[in-house]
Amino acid sequence: MRKQRYSSYELSTDCGVEACLEVIGGKWKGVILYHLMKSGVLRFNEIQRLKPDLSPRVLTAQLRELEQDGVIVRKVYPVVPPKVEYSLSKAGESLRPLIKAMREWGDEQLLRTKAPIGCKASDAVQANENVRHRQAKSHITNPR
Repeated sequence: MRKQRYSSYELSTDCGVEACLEVIGGKWKGVILYHLMKSGVLRFNEIQRLKPDLSPRVLTAQLRELEQDGVIVRKVYPVVPPKVEYSLSKAGESLRPLIKAMREWGDEQLLRTKAPIGCKASDAVQANENVRHRQAKSHITNPR
């Protein structure tokens, strides 16, 4: 594990949130984890293709930090040229509900704020349908 921000943490305070954000915080870590959850195993260039705005240097740093924190596993194959694959560790798998909740909240926030959505049309339609379905379910279970 890499160096922690604090020398000690106190449970049942906000330290758990800080500890979580130390691991998954940052502009790209959540996105990397989401794509690994969706795909299972990805190589460096596959991640790079999914997020072309992410520079190779930053991607390398983010992957190293996630690996040091035990959230992803880096598997190197002894072949030429080198083959390296990234996948979620057991600790990374435990983040699945959190990352899913973050995506759902983010989708709803984009719709709530009427943000311009520049994803593929089919993805946007599916996201809108998912949000509407969740909103309809919440109105049924929580009538006003």
